[in-house]
Amino acid sequence: MNLTLPIDDTFEPDHASSPTDRVIYEMQVFGYRPFQDEPDPRPLPEEPVVQSALTAMFSAMFEMLGDTRLEPDLEDLLWSTVNLFHRAGERIQRELQRNEDAQRTGQREQDGSEVKSVELERNVIEGITLLERRNAFEFMRDYAADLFEAQTGSAWRPRTGSKVNHANMTAAMIDSRDFLSARRHAENTVLIPAEPRSPSAVAWTTTITTGSGARSTRSMPSTPT
Repeated sequence: MNLTLPIDDTFEPDHASSPTDRVIYEMQVFGYRPFQDEPDPRPLPEEPVVQSALTAMFSAMFEMLGDTRLEPDLEDLLWSTVNLFHRAGERIQRELQRNEDAQRTGQREQDGSEVKSVELERNVIEGITLLERRNAFEFMRDYAADLFEAQTGSAWRPRTGSKVNHANMTAAMIDSRDFLSARRHAENTVLIPAEPRSPSAVAWTTTITTGSGARSTRSMPSTPT
């Protein structure tokens, strides 16, 4: 008697949902949520990709509205495009300020426990990511501002606030401040004696003439008055 059953590839029994399936389902439905449990591992957009996309965006808007009745509105639309990246950088800058406050609070609350240490490490990693995001948006704003000036002939300026590039400030301005500080220190060092002398160490010289006409010179330490 043959007890083996024929193999049927078309039959598949029902399986219960696995934990992996649950994670994949939540990522498909809700998307990736950074800073919940771990930092966002996704890379930032590459610089050539950003430049190419922004150039194509400005060229498309100019070709679409140029030589039409909507051309007078082109400059305002291009200005608003640059302002999008400017506002995004300002929003991340505010988040960065809150992150810095959280890091200072975490440093004060360190008690040697693993919970406080992990929380501080998470805030540090989040702060680094915020710095990179802010610098990326400022780069997009600056490149878009150059395209705005090339298309309209006028420089782009924000209506409120100031246009600051923190990446350039950390690379150039801080180095300049360090150079000026070192230069002032070197100039002040020349005016200050290397070893200050006390009044008792200063000697005065006198010449004594004897009766035979011989002269002798003596150095006597001065006493403070």
